[in-house]
Amino acid sequence: MRKRTILYIILIFTISFHGCDFSSEKSDENENGANTDHNSIVPLVEKVFTAEEQAALTPDMVIELFKAGNQRFMNNDLTARNHSEQVRNSTFSQFPKAIVLSCIDSRIPVEDVLDKGIGDLFVARVAGNFVNTDILGSMEYACKVSGAKIILVLGHEHCGAIKSAIDNVKLGNITEMLSNIRPAVESLSDFAGDKTSDNENFVHAVCEQNVKNAVAEIRLKSPILKEMEDNGEIKIVGAIYNMTTGGISLHN
Repeated sequence: MRKRTILYIILIFTISFHGCDFSSEKSDENENGANTDHNSIVPLVEKVFTAEEQAALTPDMVIELFKAGNQRFMNNDLTARNHSEQVRNSTFSQFPKAIVLSCIDSRIPVEDVLDKGIGDLFVARVAGNFVNTDILGSMEYACKVSGAKIILVLGHEHCGAIKSAIDNVKLGNITEMLSNIRPAVESLSDFAGDKTSDNENFVHAVCEQNVKNAVAEIRLKSPILKEMEDNGEIKIVGAIYNMTTGGISLHN
């Protein structure tokens, strides 16, 4: 019995030892810094942007970075970042590339979807990704004061806020919140088909229209951002997140 116990202890020790055996060899990394050996991930410290590096970016460059990052997300090839080190490196300054307006939906981790790290993005979130005064002020701060190059309005499929707006839900403060989305519903009165939340085609159409409305609202209600876009300093773009593939489709 004692011999069996000793063998059991040796077996457990061996398994534990091998489970903590971290290879000293550096894993293969692709050109974007993403680790391609998922069995031996070495966290990286992605360089935190400086003011000079941010200034050198163009809006189109940031859009291409978004596309590449989203492709890595879909391929399950996210960059392995050392977040603790990034926190320390960005303690006293930030020079993000963009501001993203997203829905609060828990299924859309914005930084992961675009494969970005600490200090890369401003993120504003509200159910239904609509624009109001507070969010406009945040966008003006992100772009005019802090130098962000892109405003991305990110809607998504199967959005609960969109469905509630379609159904004209009345419940507490949700009622007032949904009034910001209702214009997208009402503008599709000529939609051919069932105009209810049970019709996914209609839900998707309202989702797209709601993103377009938000982009238009930004340009209409923020002369600061409109002027910056006209001068080529920033771009204001919309996108839809595909809940099945994890992909985003960008449009102006």
